[in-house]
Amino acid sequence: MEKALWYLLSGTRGGANRARIISLLDERPRNANRLAEALDVDYNTVRHHLDMLVDHDVVEAGGEDYGELYFLSDRFEANRDAFERIINQADLAVAGAKSSRDGDPTDTETETPN
Repeated sequence: MEKALWYLLSGTRGGANRARIISLLDERPRNANRLAEALDVDYNTVRHHLDMLVDHDVVEAGGEDYGELYFLSDRFEANRDAFERIINQADLAVAGAKSSRDGDPTDTETETPN
């Protein structure tokens, strides 16, 4: 898993956004639309990063199609220390995402994308 994390976070373009996605999912499960809003990036960009994270077993999806929620995988949880080391060594900033508290507190995570 550590090699995959190095590749995803520092070996490819978009590593900083993937690190930010992981950090947001560490707070709570979210769908792609909510992640896009929190990161202030395009929905399709978030979907691309989520697909890469799912392919490398960092993130797993639950639910159906659009409303699908994303969670950190058990495999990631077992390798969390490697993630922390990598973001520190690669000097990746994971801040900059809007807090989940910035939005509507009654948010149910199922809005449709614009």
